[in-house]
Amino acid sequence: MHQDIVPLCAADIQEQLKKRFAYLSGGRGQDGSPVITFPDYPAFSEIPDKEFQNVMTYLTSIPSLQDAGIGFILVIDRRQDKWTSVKASVLRIAAAFPANLQLVLVLRPTGFFQRTLSDIAFKFNRDDFKMKVPVIMLSSVPELHGYIDKSQLTEDLGGTLSYCHSRWLCHRTAIESFALMVKRTAQMLQTFGTELAETELPNDVQSTGAVLRAHTEKKGKAKEDLQLALKEGNNILASLREPLAGSTVLSVNQDQLDSQATVQRLLAQLNDTEAAFDEFWAKHQQKLEQCLQLRHFEQGFREVKAALDTVSQKIATFTDVGNSLAHVHHLVKDLDSFEAKSSAAVDRARALSLEGQQLIENKHYAVDSIQPKCQELQHLCDHFAAEISRRRELLSKSLELHSLLEMSMKWCDEGIYLLASQPVDKCQSQDGAEAALQEIEKFLETGAENKIQELNKIYKDYESILNQDLMEHVQKVIQKQESMQDMFHRRQASLKKLAAKQTRPVQPVAPRPEALTKSPCPSPGTWRGSENTSSEGSVVRRGPYRRAKSEMSETRPGRASSTGDEDESLAVLRRHVMNELLDTERAYVEELLCVLEGYAAEMDNPLMAHLISTGLHSKKDVLFGNMEEIYHFHNRIFLRELESCMDCPELVGRCFLERMEDFQIYEKYCQNKPRSESLWRQCSDCPFFQECQKKLDHKLSLDSYLLKPVQRITKYQLLLKEMLKYSKNCEGAADLQEALSSILGILKAVNDSMHLIAITGYDGNLSDLGKLLMQGSFSVWTDHKKGHTKVKELARFKPMQRHLFLHEKAVLFCKKREESGEGYEKAPSYSYKQSLNMTAVGITENVKGDAKKFEIWYNAREEVYIIQAPTPEIKAAWVSEIRKVLTSQLQACREASQHRALEQSHSLPLPAPASTSPCRGSGRSTRRPEDRKTDALSLEGYVSSPPTRPPEKGRGWSKTSHSLEGPEDEGGWSSAEELANSSDAEEDGGLGPTKLVPGRYTVAVDHEKGGTDTLAMRSGDLVEVVEEGAQGLWYVRDLTSSREGWVPASSLSTLLGKSSSAQCLSSSGELPALTALSGQG
Repeated sequence: MHQDIVPLCAADIQEQLKKRFAYLSGGRGQDGSPVITFPDYPAFSEIPDKEFQNVMTYLTSIPSLQDAGIGFILVIDRRQDKWTSVKASVLRIAAAFPANLQLVLVLRPTGFFQRTLSDIAFKFNRDDFKMKVPVIMLSSVPELHGYIDKSQLTEDLGGTLSYCHSRWLCHRTAIESFALMVKRTAQMLQTFGTELAETELPNDVQSTGAVLRAHTEKKGKAKEDLQLALKEGNNILASLREPLAGSTVLSVNQDQLDSQATVQRLLAQLNDTEAAFDEFWAKHQQKLEQCLQLRHFEQGFREVKAALDTVSQKIATFTDVGNSLAHVHHLVKDLDSFEAKSSAAVDRARALSLEGQQLIENKHYAVDSIQPKCQELQHLCDHFAAEISRRRELLSKSLELHSLLEMSMKWCDEGIYLLASQPVDKCQSQDGAEAALQEIEKFLETGAENKIQELNKIYKDYESILNQDLMEHVQKVIQKQESMQDMFHRRQASLKKLAAKQTRPVQPVAPRPEALTKSPCPSPGTWRGSENTSSEGSVVRRGPYRRAKSEMSETRPGRASSTGDEDESLAVLRRHVMNELLDTERAYVEELLCVLEGYAAEMDNPLMAHLISTGLHSKKDVLFGNMEEIYHFHNRIFLRELESCMDCPELVGRCFLERMEDFQIYEKYCQNKPRSESLWRQCSDCPFFQECQKKLDHKLSLDSYLLKPVQRITKYQLLLKEMLKYSKNCEGAADLQEALSSILGILKAVNDSMHLIAITGYDGNLSDLGKLLMQGSFSVWTDHKKGHTKVKELARFKPMQRHLFLHEKAVLFCKKREESGEGYEKAPSYSYKQSLNMTAVGITENVKGDAKKFEIWYNAREEVYIIQAPTPEIKAAWVSEIRKVLTSQLQACREASQHRALEQSHSLPLPAPASTSPCRGSGRSTRRPEDRKTDALSLEGYVSSPPTRPPEKGRGWSKTSHSLEGPEDEGGWSSAEELANSSDAEEDGGLGPTKLVPGRYTVAVDHEKGGTDTLAMRSGDLVEVVEEGAQGLWYVRDLTSSREGWVPASSLSTLLGKSSSAQCLSSSGELPALTALSGQG
C-alpha cells in the first residue's frame, strides 16, 4: 500500500526510532534490494499505528530511488514469538508498508509446538497471506542465508555485517541537520545577494561609503555562517569514515556509502554556493568601490569646476593693455601673480582629469558620466592656458608698442633739445652753419632706428591691442614726430643757405619786414593749390571713362532686346512647370480613383468576401483613411482650378491660397497612416489583395498606392519653388511665395500632428491646449527653487533628453521612446512627463556660455528649465514663437480690458466742468539721461472687475530683467509676474503722493508718445481723473483726444500738487510728467 506522506527527519521521530522494532542495516539482497529487518520485539503489537507508519515511511525514504525502485526485502525475526503474533505482525507490516516489496522472509517460532502450529496454520490460512510478493516462512537462520548472503545480515541473524543502531541514528540525525543547514545557508546567501543587487547606488560620498561598509560587514557574517556549515559537514564525513578507518575486516555497506555520498554532495553544493557568492560579491564590491570612486570624482569635479569658473571670471577682467610702458610692466607682473595663484586649481583639475581617465581605463561602469567631465576639465584647463597665453601675447604686443612709442618720444625730445641747444650766433657763420647742419643730419640718421616709420604698419601689427585711448596716444606721438621733423627740415633749409659759399662780402643789414613773409618752403595754401590742381587733373583723366559710360548708355536699347528674350525664356519655363503640375495632378487623381474602385469598393463586393481575411472585416476606413474625401476634392475642385490657370501659370499661387483650408484633409490622412500601415503588414499576404492587383494589372502592391497622398502633398512645395524661381518679377510672385509658405506650414502641421498622436500618458485632452505650434527634441537641465538639493546639483551636469511640444496654452515635456519595427511602425512614441501653463511661463532668450541655450521658467523662476537646442537657428525659432504666444495673450488681455473700460466709461458720471488752468506752458518735459531708469517692458493683463468700476490692473504678462546672479541675457519674457516690487513714487525719488480726488484737470506740458502702447498728450489737453483702481493706479481719460488708460497715483498726485480739480499738470524736476499713460488710441 502506497501513501503520499510528507518526508520526515530522524530528529522528528528520534524516540520512535530508538525503540528499534525495525531498522535499516545497510544490507542488500542479491539484486541490490535494500533489507529492512524487524527484530524480535515483544511489544510489537503495542506500537501505535502512527509511530509504526512514521518509522516505515522514514526507513523506506533513506535508500536511493534506484534501489528503492527494485523493492525492499523484509526480514521478520519471530523465532521467540507465538504463531498468533507472527500472523498479526506480518499482516500489519504488509498493510502499512509504504514502498515496493520484493520479498518477505519470516523466521517462524523455534518451539516445537509453535512450529507445528505455524505449519498447520500457514497451510490453512494461506489465503490470508496473499500479497503482491511472496511470503516465505523460514525455519532457521541457515535457510535465511539461502536468500540473503551472510555479509548482508547482522550478527543476530548469523551474518557478518557490522551495525550499531545508536551510531546509525546519530549519523542520520547529523546528516539531515547538515542538509537543513546547507539549505538555509543557500537561502540566506541568495537573499543577501538579492538585497545587494537591488541596492540603489547613493549620490554622495558619505552615503556610498556607509553602504559599502554595511555590505562588507554583512558579507563577513555570511561567510562565517558558510564556514561553520562547511566545518560541520567535514566533521560528519569524518565521523562516517572513522569506524572503517581503523579496521581492515569491516566492509562498507551501501547505506554507509550513500550517507557519505550525501554529505559529500552537500559539501560540494556549499563549495559551489560559496564560489558563486564570492564571484558575485567581487563584482558587487567592485561596483560599490567604483561608485565611491565616482562620487569622489564628482565631488572633486564640482569643487574644481567652481574654482575654475572663478578663475575664468577673474581672467575675463584682465582686459587692460596699459597706457604706458610702466603700466604694462605692472600688468605683466599682475598676470604672473594671478597665474601662480591659479596654478593650484588648474593642477588639481588636470590631476582630476587624469584620475577620471584612469577610471575609464579600468573599465569603470560610469564611463558615459566620467568622459564628458574629463573633457570639460581638460577644456577648462586648456581654455585657461589659452587665455593666459593670449593675455600674455597681448601684453607682449603692448610692451613692444609702448617701447616703440617711448623710443620715438625720447627721440623727439632729444631732437627738440638738439635744436634748442644750437647757438644762433655760431650758426650765422659758414663754418658754424655747416657744423650745425652736420649735427642735424647725424641726428636724423638715428631716426631709422628710433622713430615710427609707417603708421599703417603700426595699425596692422598692433590691431589686437589698439583701443581708442591707445590709438589717440599713437596719433599724438606721430604728430609730435612729424612736427619735430618739420622743425628739423626748416632748420636744415636755413642752415643750408647760411652754409652756402659767399662770393663777395655782404654787409649785414636788417631785413625788411616784407622779407619775413618769404619762406623757402611752400605755404599750406600752395600745397592745397597743388592738390586742387591734381584733383582737376584727375577729373580730366576721368573724362574718357565718363564718355565711355555715356556711350554704353547709348547701347541700352540693344540690351533691352536681350532682356525681352530672357523674359520669354522664363515664360517658357513657367509653362513647363505648369504642364508638369497638371500632368502629375491628373495622374494622381486617376490613381486615387483606381485604388478606390479596384480595392476599397471590392471590399464590399459579396463575390470577393471569401478572399477577405477576418482581420480585414470592418477595417476599410482604417486601411484607406479619408482617401475618398481627398479624391473628391482634387477631382471636383482643385484640378479644374489648376486647369483654369493654364494660360497664366504665374497666377497658380492663388489656387493654392484659396484652397488652403481644404488641404487640411491631408493631416487626417497622415494621422491615420500608422494604423493603415500596421493593418497592411498584418494582412498583406491576403488573397484578396493579390486578386485585386491582378485585376488592375498593377505592378506595385496596394501599400505603394496608399503612400501616394503623402507623396503628393510633399510634391506641391517643390513645384511651387520651381514656379517661384521663374516668376520673380511677375504679377503673382507674392501669391506664389505665400502659397509656398502655406504649403510648408501644412507639411509642418502634418508632421507635428504625427508626433502629437504618439504622446502617451497625458490625462487631459490635447485639443484643449490649443494649436500645436512647434515640436522638437532638446537637452534639458532643471533648477527648482523648492526642489531637493540633489536636483539642483545634478541639474548642471546631467541633462535630460526631452521632446517639447509648444501649444498655444501650454508647453509639454515628453520622453522620446523609439519603437521597433519597420516603416510607420518604427515611429517613436512620447511618454508624457509634465506640462507648463503658458500663462505662468517666462523665457530668457540667451544663456551665458552657449548660443544654443535658452531658459523657460515658471512661477517667477520657481522652476527653471535650461533648454539646449541642436542649433542656434532652432533656438531662435523657438524663442521667437514663444514670444509670439506671450505677445498674443497680452494683446487678447489688453483688448478685453479696453472693451470693459469703454463700457465702464459710459456708465461713470462725469464731474462738473472745470475752468481752464492759467498755468499752461509750452515747454516739453525732459529727463536727464542719468535720471532715466531702464525698466523692463511690461506686458500688462487685467482681471475682471464689477460693472461699476473701471478694470483693475492685475497679474498679466511681463518682460522682466533678472538679477545679477542669473545668467546674462538680453531680457526675459514672462507671464503672470508682478510688474515691480516698489511703487513708481519710490523709484522716482521717494516723494509721497498727494491725495487725489476725481475731477477734470489740464495738462501743462507736452508729452511725446514714448511707444506704440503709450498715450501722447499735448499742453492744454483736458483730462478727467475718473476713479482709483487697484495697486495705486488711477483711471484717466483724455477728453481732448478721446483716449484713456491707467496712470500711477504717485506721478499723478505729484503733478497735481495741492490743487484741486481743473488745475494744470506740470512736470517736476524729480518726478516724471504724465508721459506714458497706457491706454487705447
